[in-house]
Amino acid sequence: MQRHFDLDGILNMERRPRATLMNYLSGFKSVNLIGTQNNEEINNLAVFNSVIHIGSNPPFLGFILRPTTVERHTYENIQATQFYTINAVTQAIYTKSHQTSAKYAADQSEFAEVDLTPEFKDDFHAPYVAESPIQFGLQLEEVQHNKCNDTLLVIGKVQHLYLPENSYTKEGHFDLSEYEVVTIGGLYTYYKTEKIERLKYAQPK
Repeated sequence: MQRHFDLDGILNMERRPRATLMNYLSGFKSVNLIGTQNNEEINNLAVFNSVIHIGSNPPFLGFILRPTTVERHTYENIQATQFYTINAVTQAIYTKSHQTSAKYAADQSEFAEVDLTPEFKDDFHAPYVAESPIQFGLQLEEVQHNKCNDTLLVIGKVQHLYLPENSYTKEGHFDLSEYEVVTIGGLYTYYKTEKIERLKYAQPK
């Protein structure tokens, strides 16, 4: 047996349960911390579950930003400086990472509030998360407006990538579970990852 929801049924659900359920149904998602710094050199850190691969040559990553009808410090800082970092969330830091979703003031650094360490290197303007084993430094490439719900797709070009030494094969394989990278279901539920099997590149039989 299945329960059926038509569009009206979905729209008539209470706001928070609807958002949680719809976020679950797209499946497990990556969870990352985006680090920025404003022009007053105040560091900002925010957790996102919408980072996606856009392309590898050149290397682009994107993330979805909710409507800018309220303050969005991450986006404001990216617009001001053009630079930001994306950092993987692990089992060791997922509770601290989740806490960055609280509504802190613009002059408060989430790094300090949740006890994570900002890390600057290679003269890059935005802070990395020192506790994260996978770190990207990106420069803003373009912003696409999604008219259907007033969200934004923010696309950045990868300028720097930091991985643990000897962590990937010559074919480019990287075992996320080895570094205890977590995934998220819905908005608040975090899961461990475990590799099942690496299959071969599929060819017609």
